[in-house]
Amino acid sequence: MNTESRAAELRAVLNRAAYQYYTLDAPELPDAEYDKLFQELQALEAAHPELRTPDSPTQRVGGAVLAGFTPVRHAVPMLSIRTETDTTAAGAEAFDARVRRELKLAPDAPPIAYVAEPKFDGLAISLRYEHGVLVQAATRGDGETGEDVTHNIRTIPQIPLRLSGTVERSASGVERENGEDTLSAQRSTLNPPAVLEVRGEVYMRRDEFEALNERMRERMAAGDKAAKTFVNPRNAAAGAVRQLDSGIARQRPLSFYAYGLGEVTPADAGGPRFETQWDMLQGLKSWGFPVSALARKALSASELIAFHADVAAQRDSLPFDIDGVVYKVDSLDLQRELGYVSREPRWAVAHKYPAQEQLTTVQAIDVQVGRTGKLTPVAKLAPVFVGGVTVTNATLHNELEARRKDVRVGDTVVVRRAGDVIPEVVSVLADKRVDGAPEFTMPTHCPVCDSAVVREEGEADHRCTGGLFCAAQRKQALLHFASRRAMDIEGLGEKLVEQLVDGNVVRTLPDVYRMDLVVLAALDRMAIKSAQNLLDALEKSKQTTLARFLFALGIRHVGETTAKDLARHFGQLSAIMAADTDQLLQTPDVGPVVAGSIHTFFLQPHNREVVEQLRAVGITWVEGEPAPAALLPLAGKTFVLTGTLPTLSRDEAKEMLEAAGAKVSGSVSKKTHYVVAGEEAGSKLDKARELGVAVIDEAAMRALLSDGA
Repeated sequence: MNTESRAAELRAVLNRAAYQYYTLDAPELPDAEYDKLFQELQALEAAHPELRTPDSPTQRVGGAVLAGFTPVRHAVPMLSIRTETDTTAAGAEAFDARVRRELKLAPDAPPIAYVAEPKFDGLAISLRYEHGVLVQAATRGDGETGEDVTHNIRTIPQIPLRLSGTVERSASGVERENGEDTLSAQRSTLNPPAVLEVRGEVYMRRDEFEALNERMRERMAAGDKAAKTFVNPRNAAAGAVRQLDSGIARQRPLSFYAYGLGEVTPADAGGPRFETQWDMLQGLKSWGFPVSALARKALSASELIAFHADVAAQRDSLPFDIDGVVYKVDSLDLQRELGYVSREPRWAVAHKYPAQEQLTTVQAIDVQVGRTGKLTPVAKLAPVFVGGVTVTNATLHNELEARRKDVRVGDTVVVRRAGDVIPEVVSVLADKRVDGAPEFTMPTHCPVCDSAVVREEGEADHRCTGGLFCAAQRKQALLHFASRRAMDIEGLGEKLVEQLVDGNVVRTLPDVYRMDLVVLAALDRMAIKSAQNLLDALEKSKQTTLARFLFALGIRHVGETTAKDLARHFGQLSAIMAADTDQLLQTPDVGPVVAGSIHTFFLQPHNREVVEQLRAVGITWVEGEPAPAALLPLAGKTFVLTGTLPTLSRDEAKEMLEAAGAKVSGSVSKKTHYVVAGEEAGSKLDKARELGVAVIDEAAMRALLSDGA
C-alpha cells in the first residue's frame, strides 16, 4: 500500500472511531489503538504535507453535533490539548524543554512555574453564566460548535445554577447577596462578571457507574430488552448528557469538575483580573465550582515528574477515572506569548499513563466455578500488555453478558484493565470475525463435578448444584460448616482449611471427622496439643440441633432463621429431604425461590450421600414431631433483646424465643411486641419507651415461654 492510500485509510478509520466515540457514545476502538493510528497519520502528514486534507482527524478537535440538539457556537473555541506520547518521566521533561525552547530561554534561566491537574476521562462541557446565572451549557462538539445540553446539565448538583457572590434585587429594592440583605457597594467585588464561560468535565464516579450497571444487569435478567450495560464511566456519562430526555440524566448520578474559562467579560469592563492559571482555579472555587483537590503548582520538570508519579500511585484508588495528567504554564502572560499550533495550545500538554485498553484475540472461552458455585465464563486471550501487566484472561461475567457482547472464539476484542480490577472484555470488533464462529452457551453440567447447572428465575448467574460434592466449592463449604452458628468447630479456621483441602486430607465434609491425631499434628503450625484440641472440638460438635445442621449444609438461600423454621415445621430431617416444593412452601417465610433451592439440593444424590455419611460419623440431634408455627405459644410475637440478662446469653435467649415460635429482631419498631431488657440496656430501651412498647426482664420472658402470650 502506497503512502497516499495508507493516509486515506487512516483518515477513514480514525474518523469512524471519532464518530463512534463523540457522537454515538459507543466507542469500539481502544484509546491506545486510536493514539497509535493518529500518531502514524500525523507522521505521514508531517513528511508529506500534500496529503493533509481538511477532513483529516489531525485538523479537527472533537465530534459532530447530534441531530435533535440546538447547535451552540463557541465564542472562544474549545480546543483539544496535545498528548505527550511518552508515558514515562521523559514526557514531562520533553514538555518543559519544548516550552523553554519556544520561549527562547537560556539554559541557566529560572525554572518555569506550571499548574498540574488530573486528566479526567469524561465529557468536556462549557457553562455560560450571565450576571451569575446559568443560561446555557454546551458540549465541545467539533471545538467550534457544540450541542445545547442545558436541560441535562441542570440535573448535576455540583454545577451551581447561580454563582456565589451574585447580587439579586429583592421586591423591596434592597439588594440581596446569596440570600442576605446587603448594600451593593459593599459586595460588588464578589459579583461574577456579566459574562462568564466555565469549562470543565462531566464524569461519573466509579461506584455510581458500578451501581448503574448492576441495575442494568438486573433489568436485563428480568427480560428488559431496552436495558444495556455501559462500557465505562465516560461512556455512561456522555450518554446521559447527550439525551433529549433530561429524566435519563437525572437517573444517572453525574459529577463535575471545573478547570478553565471560555468567554469572559474583559477586566477593563468589570471582569476578573487573573494573572496565573492557579489564580483562575481559586476564582472558580470562590464562585462555587468544584475544582480538583489533586491540582497543584509545580516548579520545573522535576516537580511535574513527581506529580505524574504521585497521581499514578493514587490512580486506582481515586473515585473517578483518569487517563493521565495535564500540565499548563501557570503565567497567563506566558500562555499568550506561547500561543497555539494546529489549534492546540503550546502552553499545555496531556501526559498520559499506560493504556488500560488494548486489542487482542479470543483463543478459547473456559468456564470457571467459584467457591459459592457461581459459573463464570472466562476468555482465554492472546497475551497483551495492558494496564501495566501482560493479560491472558478476561472475565465475561455471565452468560447474559457474554451473549450481549456476543464474544466468540477467534474474535478480535477490546480488553480493559484498571489497577487491580480483573481484566474484562469491553467490546468485540464484529467486522473482524471469522465466518461460522459459534455463539457461546453455558454448559448444562458443572465442568468440575458434572452436577446439574441451574439459573434461578430473575438471576443472571448460573450455579453448580453440586454444593458439598463440588471440589471448587469445598473450602467455602467447609468454613461455613465449621462456623460458630453452624457446627461451631473451634479451631477449624481459614488457614487450616486451606491446608486440609490443598493437601487432599479433606475431600468431603465427613472427612473432617475421620482425621486422627497423627495426620493433624503433621500439618504446618500444628502440634500435638493444638491437634488434640481440634479433635475435641470436632467430637463436641457432633451433638447439635437439626436447625444448626441444616444451616451448616450451606444450602443456597437457607440462612439461620430459615433453617430454624424448617426444623420446627418438619421436625425431622427425612421429612425435609423428602418434601416437594409445595410442601416446603407451607413453612413460614419460605417462598418459591427458597423452596426450589432446598428441593434441588436434596434431589442431588451426592448431597444426600454426604448427609448420610455425616450422620454415620456420629453427628446427632434430637428430632421431634412437626410443630406448626401457628400452634406455638409465642407465634406471631416479635421480641427485641437488649442489655445483659442475669442468667442467659443473648444467643440462648434468642434460641428459646424462636423455639416458642417468636421472631427476634435487631431493632425496635411499632410492630415490636416485647423488649427484653437487661443491665446496661441502651438506645433500644429508650426507643421502646418512646414508642410505648412493653419492656420486660428475663423472668417475665421465661414466664411467657411457660404460659404463652
